[in-house]
Amino acid sequence: MPTDTQHQIALTLVPGVGSILIRQLISYCGSAADVFRSPLARLMKVPGIGEVTARAILKPGVLTEADQVIKRLEKLGATALFYTDKDYPSRLKTLYDAPALLYFQGSGNLNISRTIGLVGTRQATDYGRRITAEIIEAVVPYEVSIISGLAYGIDIAAHRASLTNNLPTIGVMASGLDIIYPNVHQKTAGEMLVQGGLLTESLPGTKPDAHLFPARNRIIAGLSDAVIVVEAAAKGGALITAEYANNYHREVFAVPGQLNQAFSAGCNKLIRENKAQIYTSPKDIIEALNWDQLSEHLSKKNVAPALPVDITEEESQIVALLRQSADLHIDDLSWKTQIPMGRMASLLLNLEFRGFVRSLPGKKYAVVYV
Repeated sequence: MPTDTQHQIALTLVPGVGSILIRQLISYCGSAADVFRSPLARLMKVPGIGEVTARAILKPGVLTEADQVIKRLEKLGATALFYTDKDYPSRLKTLYDAPALLYFQGSGNLNISRTIGLVGTRQATDYGRRITAEIIEAVVPYEVSIISGLAYGIDIAAHRASLTNNLPTIGVMASGLDIIYPNVHQKTAGEMLVQGGLLTESLPGTKPDAHLFPARNRIIAGLSDAVIVVEAAAKGGALITAEYANNYHREVFAVPGQLNQAFSAGCNKLIRENKAQIYTSPKDIIEALNWDQLSEHLSKKNVAPALPVDITEEESQIVALLRQSADLHIDDLSWKTQIPMGRMASLLLNLEFRGFVRSLPGKKYAVVYV
């Protein structure tokens, strides 16, 4: 019998069915398996699914293709993560354009409490590499996972500095897990499997075509609590990542560079257009993400105040979630509690007034400790 994973992969193989339609189908049918069990007439009632797409879903052979993908993943020691799985990155779950299915190879935790995305030009200077190393060395005490794209330049410098400092690092790829690009980074990619991992939405065997890189960049942005652009030209992938990060309400920093230098132009442009905060030292990141205060609370082992008897079930649910994490974005709270965003904002405001939670930069919230 086909497994849940086989049905989930099969959905991504249907022509014309992307991540948004997959969520729509699951919402109407109940599960990936139920989609394939549904009659043509029912599938055609799902918004966005016409007769051509419905027939493509029911066409024989797609489950067999999915089984072949699973066998390739097994050879790689990799796993498929559907958006409903508990191990799927929680930071991506609430994003409207997040991949419905990801492929992961490695031992890292995709839901670690603190992450930073480090991106930049492929033609990194000594200055850019030095700043990258400085940032990573400074965040070691905060147990951060470093996210980047395994490319030449700033990306690979970030991964290597993470490995040197024993920090987990995730390489987000524009290709299948079996095609390391560029190939000269094979050794580093192998080391990352022990201390992080490789992540992609592309099927095994997928080559790194140009159109896949912007899609890869949105995953880097979505996985990151903050994105730092170290060096960048006036146009390029790093600026695309920063744009996605802004759309996802992530903190964005840019390292200022010398005037009239090609690979400072992008960073200076982000700062000038107020699309990024200026980076002057690691302290900027730590303070913006409130890591210093949270670490102080945790190190003192302070306790949250007892909840009053008149607290509502929804409010209690929110506080319980926040007690389990250092902080959570309002989108994550809404997703995990299934409380609509408008009501969630109202509940958080009430809890803040009563002294049980506090708001943090970037629409995040944390429990107030005493």
